[in-house]
Order: sequence, then C-alpha cells, then structure tokens
Amino acid sequence: MNTEQKIKTGVIGVGYLGKFHAQKYANMEGVELVGVVDVDSDVAGKIAADCGCRAFTDYRELLPLVDAVSIVVPTSYHHQVALDCIESGVDILLEKPVTTTLDEADDLIRRADAGKLIFQVGHLERFNPAVLAMEKFLTVPVFIESTRVSTFKNRGVDVDVVLDLMIHDIDIILSIVHSPLKSIQTAGAPVATETTDIANARLVFENGATANVTASRIARNTVRTMRIYQPGSSITVDFATRKVMTIHLTDETLASGAPGHHSEVFSFPAVDALKDEIAHFVTCVRERKEPLVSGRSGRRALDVALQVIAQIQQNQQTEVYQQVTAALKKH
Repeated sequence: MNTEQKIKTGVIGVGYLGKFHAQKYANMEGVELVGVVDVDSDVAGKIAADCGCRAFTDYRELLPLVDAVSIVVPTSYHHQVALDCIESGVDILLEKPVTTTLDEADDLIRRADAGKLIFQVGHLERFNPAVLAMEKFLTVPVFIESTRVSTFKNRGVDVDVVLDLMIHDIDIILSIVHSPLKSIQTAGAPVATETTDIANARLVFENGATANVTASRIARNTVRTMRIYQPGSSITVDFATRKVMTIHLTDETLASGAPGHHSEVFSFPAVDALKDEIAHFVTCVRERKEPLVSGRSGRRALDVALQVIAQIQQNQQTEVYQQVTAALKKH
C-alpha cells in the first residue's frame, strides 16, 4: 500500500465504545473516516455529524468504500460481521472477545489468512505502557497473581465476568508464559446478574508455571494489578496507575537473616491506549504486518476463557448455586 495514501476506515457499531473508535479515526493523521454504522439511525447520524463522515444502518453498504474497519458490536454478531468484512477484502480490528466459539474464531483466522488480511483483536490492556514496559523485566515467570475487580456497571452484562474482565489477564498471561496449559481449577458465582459476576481461576502450565486469576464486577473499588514471581525477582504491575515495581534479590543478608533485595518503581504517564491500539492497527494495515494482538492471540485467550466458564458452570450445578439463580430471576 502507498505510504502516502490515506487509509479509508469505518466503524461498525457506534454505541458506548464504538463512538470512541470513530473519534480516534476522525482525528488520526493519514486516515480518512469514511463512515459509521449503527442499527439506530439516530445514533449513527449523530456520531457521523460529530466526526464529519457518512452514516449507515447497514454495514454491508460501507464495505466497498473502506480499507479497514473496527467492529464494535455485541459478541454474538462478531463472526457474521467479521466474515462479511473479510469476504469483502477489508482488514478488521475486532473488539474482544474475538467470537463466541472457537469454531467461529478458527473460521475467521482461516479466511483472513487466505485473503492475506490484517486481523487484530481489541485487547486494549496490551497497549498499557506499564504492560509494554513489564516485558523487559521478564525472565522465567513461575507464579502469577492477577486481580481485576471493578464496581458494577449496567453495561457489558451480556457476557459474564470471565469474558468481560478476566480475559484481559488471561491474554497477558498467555503472552508471557510460553507453555501449553495443563490444568484449570475454578470457582465463580452470579450475584448481581444471571451470569457469573465474580470468578477465580488457577491455571497450571506444563512448564510448571501457575497463575491465580481473580475477576469481579461487583467490587466496592477498582483494582487492576498483576504480580509476577520468577527466580530471584518479582514484578508488580498496577494497570490503573501505570506503575511497575521490581524487586531483585541481592547477595547481601539482612540482620533479620532475610535475603537482601533492591527495589525500583517505574511510573509512566497517562496515554490514550485506545488511540495507540487503533494507530497500531492502521500501521499494520499500511505496512501489512501482523498485529501485536492477532486473531490467533484472541483465539488463545478465548480458548482458556471458555474452559474457565465451562468448569464454573459445571461447579454451579449444585443446590446452593441453583437457589442463587432462582432468587436472581425473581428480581
């Protein structure tokens, strides 16, 4: 693709998150936002007017006009919308989770490969500067603790907390532990909705690494942290404050008999992670290179997330969980 040529883009689905995608494209150098799509014509019209582009209610009318699109629709529509884009030769940035099933993800990966198309999945946390900085301190992670909890929001509850929140940490963990998954142990419960609102998963990998992952969308405060332990050192990442703390053991012995250590804290300025994610997508479209979070990366995270969900659901076939579900349906 000509490096001087503007990338023609569109956004399919301009609800809460999609409108931000549209704004980023509209203000990005080297990009032309051709149009936005929403089944609600009033919503599409308003965002189009704000961003200076055309409005559509049928995404198929947009596809012949663009090089690349963001797909920001409910997960149940991901496969069909992405499939139509791929068949039209359009590169895609597909919001997470990639699809509802592995078969759907495999189908999109296969078709995108065949068409030599860019297929990026929207795991936004990968573009957090603390996550990007963390990588240079990694050696051999052996134990990982992650906590991702937030206050309840009446948005995104069409999926459970595993696909809503935990999948971010699953994706990061899979990107740093280069070993097949050996076993999973889970626990989870519905509290405020009819799907799982709080969950924990213990992931054990074939190389011996273990990750303990907790997610909740019914907490009183928001916490997004990950601790990584490896021989001779540890790394603590605070995703919300964009801080990385490292602790390295030294040859010294303290008066208490404990090993000496040296710690450092690295702070990073606030960035527009969504803008960076979309800019990365545009670069991949222009240079025809594989994205940081490819369709295969999204598929791997979905695979583990679905295993976690399946085991939680199996565990919930007990009398106490059935009583909870029955009580929720009365509200």
